[in-house]
Amino acid sequence: MPDRSIQLVLEYDGSGFSGWQRQAAARTVQGVLEEALARLTQTHVSVRGAGRTDAGVHALAQAADACVPDQWTASELRRALNAVLPGDVRVVDVHDMHDNFNARKDAISRRYSYWIGTDAAAESPFRRRTEWAVRWALDGAVLDDCAAAIRGDHSFRSFAVRGTAPPHDPHRCTVVAAGWRERPGGLVFEIEANRFLHHMVRFLVGTMVEFASGKRPGDTWEAVMGADDNSRAGPPAPAHALFLESVKYPAELYAQLPRSANN
Repeated sequence: MPDRSIQLVLEYDGSGFSGWQRQAAARTVQGVLEEALARLTQTHVSVRGAGRTDAGVHALAQAADACVPDQWTASELRRALNAVLPGDVRVVDVHDMHDNFNARKDAISRRYSYWIGTDAAAESPFRRRTEWAVRWALDGAVLDDCAAAIRGDHSFRSFAVRGTAPPHDPHRCTVVAAGWRERPGGLVFEIEANRFLHHMVRFLVGTMVEFASGKRPGDTWEAVMGADDNSRAGPPAPAHALFLESVKYPAELYAQLPRSANN
């Protein structure tokens, strides 16, 4: 039976996972997904994600590629996977893709959001799973200025874990959108870029919160961005409030253009 290339669109609560990437002695999203596919197809099916989300990070539309037996239609596979997957991960959609589709290398942008709770209810045991409770004043104008400064093409070496990219890598990312918005009970930071470095969003949020809290007197955002390493950045924000929102691909990679790709 011939195989065909598919894209899986996934949502998951990262609280119970040790990140995306398969590990021998830990529960991961890739691991449970491959187990579910093996159960359905009676063979090992490798799954490759668009991004390796860290332990505790959530996803609303993570993308992954796989090759499955041609007997499975997209809708049948989605229903069957959701019937055997654990409750903290769900297949939102399945797309037929052209051969050799690579969920990581073919992505043209990824979008993340980071949720901060600023009211007293942010300490709720329900909201604390998906929000960073910040109970001190934040200057919204400072947050907006920092977000504006990271738009465009820049080196983000100062907001990345050391050694996670080759030394010759310029650590440049093109940020097409970045900004803060208010919501009931708190704030959301949203960012879209062609690539992200390890812990980059969390370093950005943690450092912006320090600046907006008045904890960096005499320092400037430009000086932090211009540093050769992350020694001037603030501690990374907690992982549990970070969401992978979406991954975009060129329309020509889809065997049949999904409705959302027409928008």
